[in-house]
Amino acid sequence: MFQEKFKKRIFIILIIFIILFISIFIKIFYIQVINYNKIKDDSFNLWSRKLPITPDRGLIKDRSGNIIVDNKSTLSLYVIPKQIEDKELVSNSLSKILNVDKDVILKHLNKNVSIEKIHPEGRKLDIETSSKIKNLNFKGVLLLRESDRLYPYNSLLSHVIGFTGIDNQGLSGIELKYNNILTGTDGYILNLVDGKGQNLNKPLYYTEPTNGFNINLTIDLKLQEKIENELDLIMTKYNPEQAHILAVNPNTGEILGMSSRPNFEPANYNNFSEETINRNLPLFNTYEPGSTFKIITLAASLEEKTIDLYNDHYYDTGHINVEGSNIKCWKKGGHGYETFLEVVENSCNPGFVIMGQKLGKERLMKYIKDFGFGEITGIDMNGEENGILFDVNKMGPVETATTSFGQGISVTAIQQVMAVSAAINGGYLLKPFIVSSIENPNTHEIILKNNKTVKRKVISDETSKEVRNTLESVVAHGTGRNAYIDGYRVGGKTGTAQKVKDGSYLSGNYILSFIGFMPADNPEILIYVAIDNPKGVTQYGGTVSAPIAKNILLSAIDIFNIKKRESDIKRIYEVYETQNYEVPDLIGKSLKEAKNMVYPNLQIEYVGTGEKIINQSPSPHEFIKQNSKIKIFLE
Repeated sequence: MFQEKFKKRIFIILIIFIILFISIFIKIFYIQVINYNKIKDDSFNLWSRKLPITPDRGLIKDRSGNIIVDNKSTLSLYVIPKQIEDKELVSNSLSKILNVDKDVILKHLNKNVSIEKIHPEGRKLDIETSSKIKNLNFKGVLLLRESDRLYPYNSLLSHVIGFTGIDNQGLSGIELKYNNILTGTDGYILNLVDGKGQNLNKPLYYTEPTNGFNINLTIDLKLQEKIENELDLIMTKYNPEQAHILAVNPNTGEILGMSSRPNFEPANYNNFSEETINRNLPLFNTYEPGSTFKIITLAASLEEKTIDLYNDHYYDTGHINVEGSNIKCWKKGGHGYETFLEVVENSCNPGFVIMGQKLGKERLMKYIKDFGFGEITGIDMNGEENGILFDVNKMGPVETATTSFGQGISVTAIQQVMAVSAAINGGYLLKPFIVSSIENPNTHEIILKNNKTVKRKVISDETSKEVRNTLESVVAHGTGRNAYIDGYRVGGKTGTAQKVKDGSYLSGNYILSFIGFMPADNPEILIYVAIDNPKGVTQYGGTVSAPIAKNILLSAIDIFNIKKRESDIKRIYEVYETQNYEVPDLIGKSLKEAKNMVYPNLQIEYVGTGEKIINQSPSPHEFIKQNSKIKIFLE
């Protein structure tokens, strides 16, 4: 009996030892194998100090490689609390230089951490402040390099680019949308310390930071600068509530220029209201488009062959009655007997009502949606709105009538330029984009490239050509004449949209717009200008917005090397307008030949003697106003 109990106890003790042995083995295995790396890292952190080195964000460049957003080096304040012997002295000295309360600094110094960033008081210091701290020569007080954004063009392209926060993280615009692409990987300096936190006399370890990838935009810097200058002039001259300009390549969907007012300075975004910095108007702002929208009704009518521009006619009395609603033309008394080409040239609302009625609400709304209205375009930026359209099932004759000339619906500028691009580029609705490519900053290898994206075919090539010709006629003969450029083929359409507030139209308060493109036979650039309630001027898109678009197109001629083109559609001058004449090529001609070649409304001034002309001013093929002089130099 005793032996059995003894054996039992021995067995139990043996089992306990086995369990303990297995537990110890498992623990050792866990420490040595499974948790080895963590324990090694924890122990390494106890006797090491890792000093961070921030990378540069990727550059943002225009289509030609011009740097629009760069980086600059700054210094930020770090402390190693265990290495600071007299914390009172250090906190008192630093607080005076940084102009902050001493207790704020002391709180940082008393933290039980290996290294402390003095945030935000000691971040991104200027040279003078950094020098004062460096001259203190305090042990455990460090100044480390940090990268900060540099915006060399100040407020240029501000809503597109956006801005970064104090930690160099993107907060809006391209900076936010592509933050992960632009942000690099931190580097560091590693040194070894003893148990008291004092530096050991050991070599330093250095890991270089990896900079972010560069972003190449479709923006043309020269064109963008022209757009910014024109917007500044608009604000000075007309004092509008807001204004925006958008330029695209209608054949590819590339954004060539984009800006709006009010704008802001990305480097000082804290000085501007949240409303100002967050509203990229060409994408965000929705409003009734007015007569620029008539291009869509025109394209749909031509595609469906419900009108013949030259053979169908309409008599405009100045108004049209639709189910008791009296819709007026902008011209009192109307335009009288018109072809439908003249309806478009004159931007005649009653004539467009007839076009909408011929289409019917189903076909009209189908084309409006096919042209991309009522949905976002999908541009590679944040903050895009989709606008508001009538529900076709709830549309009556009045809604159909007003929609046909751009009233009662809500659209964005980006929707309009892409829709009109489709109307003139052969009928292809494209997805707009502003980022051309993403580039490795070290190898300059393109790691991602955006290309033209066709969403759908909306109208035929033939219809698109007819739309281009019609809109060229609008500029040569109609309401868009203030955008006409001698020697170049320009097409376009004006817009004067009455604004709505609380469901009612405001009196004398309009958004004036113009959408234009060149060359009209093969468009390379399309410009949209919208000005909200300009002051001190008769509010018509043709008198206010069209000349601004013309100025931008004139710059585009040089920027994109657009060649002169002859057109069958000749400019018709009103009696109050000064006509321009093309200067003939007189070099090498005789005086007799020159007199026969020069227009009667131009004058000739001679320099020298002889019969043969060796030079002239202005140069051949320039355009000058009537009664101007041509100076010719004789042999």
